[in-house]
Amino acid sequence: MAVAGCTKCIKYMLFFFNFIFWLAGGVILGVALWLRHDSQTSNLLILQFEGQQAPSTFYISVYILIAVGAVMMLVGFLGCYGAIQESQCLLGTFFFFLVILFACEVAAAIWGFMNRDTMSKELINFYDAAYIKAVDVSGSPSKDAAISVLGAFHTTLNCCGKGDDTPLFMQVVTTLCPRRILSSPKPKSCHSELVSLFSEKLYLIGLAALVVAVIMIFEMIFTMVLCCGIRNSPGVY
Repeated sequence: MAVAGCTKCIKYMLFFFNFIFWLAGGVILGVALWLRHDSQTSNLLILQFEGQQAPSTFYISVYILIAVGAVMMLVGFLGCYGAIQESQCLLGTFFFFLVILFACEVAAAIWGFMNRDTMSKELINFYDAAYIKAVDVSGSPSKDAAISVLGAFHTTLNCCGKGDDTPLFMQVVTTLCPRRILSSPKPKSCHSELVSLFSEKLYLIGLAALVVAVIMIFEMIFTMVLCCGIRNSPGVY
């Protein structure tokens, strides 16, 4: 092996951080797949009403996470192998991909911050459109479809209504909300439950991104130091 002393210590630290990075990529990939197939979100985002699909902005961030998790596992393996082999070429390639991945993560974080309220607002508007049709006393052709959509929301989120429901809604509430929800002292508002649902999911995504960003910063520092150590090692010409 070419390196010795502190550089050798950094080599094994880089290997350790890359192994953690590889594991983090697997965890993020698993979490993203869980978010994609979570029954609460998938049951709502597959709904259709009046020819329109439920807004699926949330899935954009999930697909980004799936891609990031897969790339992290590949890059983590490359970093581990490069550190053990003390290969400047592999470490340089690893550093390049790490910078690209870090830039993509920052861009995704900015996009997520700017659209943090969009996901819940879009589904709230979708819910409200079905709500209006479901309480329509004129018997519009889409009333049955609206009742079905509201039923999916109420069953999935264990909520009933908007929280400021009209007398018309209260007249038909027994046909729109499950009995177990109506038997509770104060049924929860679907508006607040939608906000809470996506806030929790985005908080989980943000926490994972923050942990990964910290690991990536340490990896970039250690990679540069190790490359310099390999270049200056007496065994390398």
